[in-house]
Amino acid sequence: MAQSVRRPEAESSAAAVAESPRSTGHEPKVYVVEDDPGICECLRHLCASVEIPVEVYSTGEDFLASQNGERVGCVVTDVCLPGMSGFDLQRALARRHVGLPVIMITGYGDIRAAVRAMKAGAIDFIEKPFSGQLLLDRITYAFRLHGRTRRAEVQREQARQCIALLTRRERQVMDLVVAGNTNRGVATELGVSEKTVELHRGRVMTKLRAANLSELIRIAAWLDRE
Repeated sequence: MAQSVRRPEAESSAAAVAESPRSTGHEPKVYVVEDDPGICECLRHLCASVEIPVEVYSTGEDFLASQNGERVGCVVTDVCLPGMSGFDLQRALARRHVGLPVIMITGYGDIRAAVRAMKAGAIDFIEKPFSGQLLLDRITYAFRLHGRTRRAEVQREQARQCIALLTRRERQVMDLVVAGNTNRGVATELGVSEKTVELHRGRVMTKLRAANLSELIRIAAWLDRE
């Protein structure tokens, strides 16, 4: 019987995340890294049945060498490959800051291998033989996860660009406001009048396109996650 081990958040998040990377203008693909031609062909047919494009590579080295720009979707890789293993591939992707979710498959699944896969950064670990629907469910979740991650990256970049527009004093005011200080508290801390604080705070809100304090805090939080 096929077994799958997923990160704990997968069960609760998959249904909650409504969008996929298609909403960002890039069509997601499944990047299969597998040296068994039979399995590769099965995965091609499986994904084609739900109109998911596939690219197949027989080794991790081939996949890494083909990196030529941003990719959207997920990686489905065997643990045991000629040359670098699936674990090695996951680590190489992490070093290159490639955010593609990784699903590992193996014919020799055990708890230790699953734990190792998760520690390497995989979002899922599936034992052969597995059902087509099981893998499609995992791929769907991986697409949604990657879409959410990419949207967060866009938000952080937008926040960085807006923050760069602030003057030194405006940044000081923003940091103190986000830390929970009142206008009076900020004025005391900086040795200026409350009216001056209100002026700087208004400019901060305008430059960051924040409609209220909650949005300002959220923008600051995006930067703190880096």
